[in-house]
Amino acid sequence: MVVFDMAGTTVNEDNLVYKTLQKAINNAGFDFSLDQVLAQGAGKEKKQAIRSVLSTYAGVSNEDLADKIYDEFIVALTHAYATEEILPQPNAVELFTALKNRNILAVLNTGYDSVTANSIIKKIGWSEGKEFDALVTASDVSRNRPDPDMIQFAMKRFNIADSKSVVKVGDSAIDIEEGQNAGCGLSVGITTGAHTAAQLLEAQPDLIIDDLIDILPLIDC
Repeated sequence: MVVFDMAGTTVNEDNLVYKTLQKAINNAGFDFSLDQVLAQGAGKEKKQAIRSVLSTYAGVSNEDLADKIYDEFIVALTHAYATEEILPQPNAVELFTALKNRNILAVLNTGYDSVTANSIIKKIGWSEGKEFDALVTASDVSRNRPDPDMIQFAMKRFNIADSKSVVKVGDSAIDIEEGQNAGCGLSVGITTGAHTAAQLLEAQPDLIIDDLIDILPLIDC
């Protein structure tokens, strides 16, 4: 089984979610850059991302404020995803097809809630059981990245006992940490999204790739 992050990994939305998150946070009286939001927020469940940004850069820990920002963010993101272009990442569909031909499961997981994640899937024209085998979201588990719960949820669904037979691929350091915490055979970073190769290296991935199709040689070897 290969578990893929969504935004920045299999879905190309030009960091729309983090630009929207940045705006919602700054509307509350802050002035954080997109790089700051990406550094602390990428890959996390989005309310946790808000908490991390506020705590790290402003020393603020205020759950009511985080709730208010999150509510504004969800409304704005729903509008953004309805109006902006969202596309599959290059070679995503081709890789899914190649995995299917090898009888390898392709699972999507994300720090988005279920409603948001499914709206993205619908917009790009994918469906569970066709392009990919399952979607696991922040709504499905009690603990989110870097905890391994979403990967373990997918493993249980498909009766996979050995985590070493699972590969995790993501564009943020926290994706890599999630794979490591789940005991995945490979935790792979990809440079198509939130974090640079240097930022990904800090999480000590097994490998960093620049294109999804580069996964195939790892599986075929």
